[in-house]
Amino acid sequence: MQAPGNPKKILFVENGIGYGGALICLRHLARNLDTQKFHGRIITGRTGPEYLSISEDCEWRVIPDRRFDVVGFRKYLHAKAWPGDIPGLRMALDQLISRLDDFGNFLPFFWGLWNEVREFHPDIIHANNEPVCNRAALLLGRLLGIPTVCHVRGPQSGSWMMHRLYHTPDQFISVSKWIDEGIGNLGIPQSRRTIIYDGIELSRLKPAEPRGEFRARYGVSENDFAVGLVGLLIPWKGQRLFIESAIELKSKIPGLKMMIIGGTPEDYREFEAELREWVMKARLEDTVIFTGHITDMPTVYAALDVVVSASLNPEPLGTVVIEAMAMGRPLVAPNHGGGAEMNIQGETALLFEPGNASSLSESILRIHESSELARSLGAAASERALRMFDVATHVIKVQEVYDKLLNSS
Repeated sequence: MQAPGNPKKILFVENGIGYGGALICLRHLARNLDTQKFHGRIITGRTGPEYLSISEDCEWRVIPDRRFDVVGFRKYLHAKAWPGDIPGLRMALDQLISRLDDFGNFLPFFWGLWNEVREFHPDIIHANNEPVCNRAALLLGRLLGIPTVCHVRGPQSGSWMMHRLYHTPDQFISVSKWIDEGIGNLGIPQSRRTIIYDGIELSRLKPAEPRGEFRARYGVSENDFAVGLVGLLIPWKGQRLFIESAIELKSKIPGLKMMIIGGTPEDYREFEAELREWVMKARLEDTVIFTGHITDMPTVYAALDVVVSASLNPEPLGTVVIEAMAMGRPLVAPNHGGGAEMNIQGETALLFEPGNASSLSESILRIHESSELARSLGAAASERALRMFDVATHVIKVQEVYDKLLNSS
């Protein structure tokens, strides 16, 4: 154990695709650390207005990790037919883009992080996502002999190289049993894995303004039925499925408002444009509402009649699920991944068939038709969330992982 007044330094590295649940949960952790024992600094690969408040919770630095838009390059080439006219050209161009990513994005970020490590002298490096996007942090830890923690929030599928990177961290934190089992299937022993559910600050889940003010801001009256899909605008989060459901439900629910709530990462501006065009063609402009990024999420949840998670791929443990449960909101979520693990069908949430718009619509309609069902779902979800996701419990368990690393190094 470290001596009082000499806190160990934790370097948090966040290389997500945008400001979403992973970073929000990291901020909950950083501002609740025992400052007598630990001192944190957060590194992000991206910046923007929503990132600026990180410095209120923790020291914060930005090291750009996307100098070249390799995602955009790949999308452009995959949409073109001409690379397929020459045998092997498409594969060669893919390899060229990969090398551009290595030399234009990865190496500059690696060098910047190396300098940050030399200046900060961390005792532990905490990678806030899976090993591939955090390979710079994990490789630096291995090179410099600094213990590393990898906080895994996604499935373990991919290339041989990705599987090899899973053997780099000293310790894993899995956000659900489903994630932990996947890591175990890669040959990582139980002694290097710990399941810790994400924590929420219950005291902060209070609306900053009345329910009606948020609804009025977006033209939603008190008599309207507001359904909200919360999450970054990226295809696997299910916004297309949500709009399909809106088409089905528009004639069945008077005053229906289907709200798409969340910001759009730079790599997915084209996806947002496609969604908006689809809404116009389907004549849903009065039904489907895009709010963009919103900071005051408790006010959002309080204003919604139903909260939806519609992820097409299994989510490890979506922040929206935790927050909606804690605030006692009627929740509809896909029957897979962490959301299904956390909930009891028909008791704390309605779970629908993943990827099935009709199944999603049926669940929303059931809540609309029964105020008693809405009330009972919310009450049971809140009680369950307050037991499982308290941030104090989360922080204690993460700090136990740190202590284990420090005592074994």
